Amino acid sequence: MKTHIQFIIISFLKSFLNVFLVMLSLVFILNILQEIEFFSNKNVGSFYPIYLSLMNTPSIIFEMFPFIFLIAAQFFFIKLFNNDEINIFKYSGLKNIKIIYILSALSFSMGIIAIVVFYNLSSTLQSYYLEIKNQYSADKSDYLAVINKNGLWIKDIIDDQISIINASKINNNILSETFISTFDKDYKLIKNIRSNKVDIKKNKWLIYDASIYENNTNKKIQLIEFDTNFNQKKIESLFSNLSSLSILKLFDLRKNYKSLSYSLVDVDLQINKILVYPLYLMLMTILSSIIMFNTKSFKGNSLKIVIGLFLSVIVYYISNFFSVLGVTEKIPLIIAIFSPIIILCIINSLMLININEK
Repeated sequence: MKTHIQFIIISFLKSFLNVFLVMLSLVFILNILQEIEFFSNKNVGSFYPIYLSLMNTPSIIFEMFPFIFLIAAQFFFIKLFNNDEINIFKYSGLKNIKIIYILSALSFSMGIIAIVVFYNLSSTLQSYYLEIKNQYSADKSDYLAVINKNGLWIKDIIDDQISIINASKINNNILSETFISTFDKDYKLIKNIRSNKVDIKKNKWLIYDASIYENNTNKKIQLIEFDTNFNQKKIESLFSNLSSLSILKLFDLRKNYKSLSYSLVDVDLQINKILVYPLYLMLMTILSSIIMFNTKSFKGNSLKIVIGLFLSVIVYYISNFFSVLGVTEKIPLIIAIFSPIIILCIINSLMLININEK
């Protein structure tokens, strides 16, 4: 490896590590304060807020990587400008575009490491975090819901009666091919209910054309009401925190959603956002580099950083805007995912013109 390439890589990694550690500390401290407030009226050990903050912080940091890469690139260039090393590179024949190319290749490689190693670690910790936090939430109850290859499974408890619910398909607020078994608190079977259409829009489910098996008898009822702790909105929210699933688990969940005829939009968006993440980080690094070259003549470093942060916030909201449009199916999912990337590519391409003359 040439000396100048090695120098650039090491310098950028140092800047990245410094920014990463500062962000990690800030997020960790803010998380502790939030957890202390959450546990203020609960009887737990003093270490609990710290423990939960450790598990929740990596997931937040992963979402902040675009900002971290942008700021890291800015501090990298500030050091080059202050030490006049950028002119040394120029006199040695190293053009500005070459520096940006090295940084972009490095950022892309770090992005791959981020999704392979850091994301899977953060998702695992996030899963443990949510599991423990749920035990102390105000909404805690003895019910649960999962989706696997056999469909949607729900365990629910109402008035000391335990219901095990299985549905093979779900379409918005309608469950199809549904079988409900109701037990007493000692798990002695009370009755079974079978239906091909169950409206779950409200907590009081409407079961149409129900076949009820009770006391060795079988009777059909056109419509019955069934009280539960679940409704459509609650069921959807249970599976909305996809950041707690590793990449492999996301693909497994997608397969299960598909077999259940459940909407794939959310999980497809999450998977594709992760897959294009290295490209996103690379483009943010390029944007930061372009900003620094174009503001090189500015005397104050604070203004350069403010400009970079301002543009990164705009990019963040544009990305979120397209994500919302994709989730609500206002636009095709592929457009929602790649529109921010394409916009960044166009902006960077236009601003790279004459970059060697900066």
